[in-house]
Amino acid sequence: MRHYAPGTDEQALLTRARYNRLVDIFTGITCYSIQNHLRTTISDIGQVEVDEIYVGINKRGTHFVLPCQAKSPGDKFGIVQVMQDMALCQGRYPNAICKPIALQFTDENGVAILELAIREENEILKLSIVEEKHYELVPRSQISDAELRMLMESEL
Repeated sequence: MRHYAPGTDEQALLTRARYNRLVDIFTGITCYSIQNHLRTTISDIGQVEVDEIYVGINKRGTHFVLPCQAKSPGDKFGIVQVMQDMALCQGRYPNAICKPIALQFTDENGVAILELAIREENEILKLSIVEEKHYELVPRSQISDAELRMLMESEL
């Protein structure tokens, strides 16, 4: 896969996350990518762009919409972008719970995924991290059978 999506830019990140089903693993929700690089207009806001949108369903049947923003290493996530993502989701997917997701390479093989939220503190809106996890993407050939057995046993 890395052969076809080299580098650490946003496109490579989105491709690797989709291929490895990282959004599903991170959220524990079965998710499907329904659109990427959506550019649209929201009334009272103007033009917005979302890198990728996933929809998902959990084991209780609850529906989710997950707007994802991918950033290159060193780039920052901003509150305005998250607020725009949430407004888009409320307008287009009013019957689904919105969970804004941020993805960023930590190095060539490492990916950080964060669920973000907007909270109010002393009448000021702030961006907060609901959950953060880091993943190391490695080829199957670099994982020993003993490591796989250990992982399997830890799930039992």
